[in-house]
Amino acid sequence: MVRIRVLVVDDHRIFAESLAAALTAEPDVDVAAAGSGPAALRCLERATAEGRGYDVVLVDAELGALAPGVRPAPVPVPNGGENAPVDGLSLVAGVHIARPAVRTVVLAERDDPHRAALALQAGASGWVAKDCSLQRLLAVVRGVLRGETHLPPALLTGVLKELTAARKHRTESERLVESLTPREREVLRCMVAGLGRKAVAERLFLSPHTVRTHMQNVLGKLGVHSTLAAVALARRAGVGPAETAPALTGDVVERSGQLA
Repeated sequence: MVRIRVLVVDDHRIFAESLAAALTAEPDVDVAAAGSGPAALRCLERATAEGRGYDVVLVDAELGALAPGVRPAPVPVPNGGENAPVDGLSLVAGVHIARPAVRTVVLAERDDPHRAALALQAGASGWVAKDCSLQRLLAVVRGVLRGETHLPPALLTGVLKELTAARKHRTESERLVESLTPREREVLRCMVAGLGRKAVAERLFLSPHTVRTHMQNVLGKLGVHSTLAAVALARRAGVGPAETAPALTGDVVERSGQLA
């Protein structure tokens, strides 16, 4: 029997434990659970090292939720740590880039066309309500492994509208980013990575005054008034963060359905 390896990622212990236990009862499903984004990253790393990678990752939509209007940025896999929170959609994006064969399904408490569209753009193969039946969830898990994409019928129209609007905004954002000089793009990537002026100066071997000038030029050319707005626009344009040193810690949870 070919067994399906599933990783449940949710910071609500009761829900995670209950879902893991229910899935474990299936004869062809092996389940592990992670109580945070960093723990999930470590779990993925360990499984790969052991040659027993996961097939499907079930991710809580509200795991380390981002501020309104901020798009998810891919998280390097493996990465993470106790002091490096990872939101659910960024985890989805990171898994999609690092391990494209692994399918991700987002578990949500409510239907949200905007968040569902972001999940699909991040690489998710499905969006499922947390209160759906176990049989429905299993059908989705098996379906995404066949290459299917699953969305609740009630979300289809809203998600299509969101994806159409996102494509229009992305085109405009890409045009603005293309107006930057190569050095300004480097500075923007550092901003996306969350680096402050001093850190950017050290990384690019520039003076803080020069970095300040570049940052002001970036904001002006992008037509925004804050670093947060610049980062949001950069993410819409597909600009990734400058690489930073990864943290190496993070608790990994069990392999039999119980959170550590």
